[in-house]
Amino acid sequence: QVQLVESGGGLVQAGGSLRLSCAASGGTFSDIRMGWYRQAPGKEREFVAAISSSAGMTWYEDSVKGRFTISRDNAKNTVDLQMNSLKSEDTAVYYCAAGPTPPFKLVYADYWGKGTLVTVSS
Repeated sequence: QVQLVESGGGLVQAGGSLRLSCAASGGTFSDIRMGWYRQAPGKEREFVAAISSSAGMTWYEDSVKGRFTISRDNAKNTVDLQMNSLKSEDTAVYYCAAGPTPPFKLVYADYWGKGTLVTVSS
């Protein structure tokens, strides 16, 4: 059983930056692919980014490429999402996911956090 706790959400102006963090416990973190998903009001949950267990590979949804960066620290059991040049359409609840399975757009993961709200004001 893996527990995931997100932090770092909040209110930010368009064009600003925010860094989300996810702390994992209860599993062998360094063996687990990790990811971030988001769900905007009235919309389905969607893939944002993922990172391989060794951090050797990363994947991004097209709309966030060049603006968001996913990273992980296997010594601290954390995975972060650095979000720059934020837009109003990035407003959503962001969820940390353990074990997301390609194709990531199918929105499947073994474990989910409870989410953290990001609001981007225009």
